[in-house]
Amino acid sequence: MKELDPLLHSQLRLAVMSILINVEEADFVYLREKTEATAGNLSVQLDKLAAAGYITIEKGFFGKKTRTVCRISEQGLRAFEKYVEALKEYLNL
Repeated sequence: MKELDPLLHSQLRLAVMSILINVEEADFVYLREKTEATAGNLSVQLDKLAAAGYITIEKGFFGKKTRTVCRISEQGLRAFEKYVEALKEYLNL
């Protein structure tokens, strides 16, 4: 059996990756609303995904407000696909 990627096996990190797989980019507020995570927890989990190279984080300004935008990387896309394939193997799909 293939091993499940422990970084993606976290509920919140898996949710973030699942969202980013379907959109070109997502800002922090959107991810927080969709995942119903606290800002602090989401920030920590995004940092972990970025440190692994699974997502990129771009911080900037929109008017006078700060804006954090996340995108899935090629490495993140491959890791997510491997994770899904491993799940399918466990489920005999």
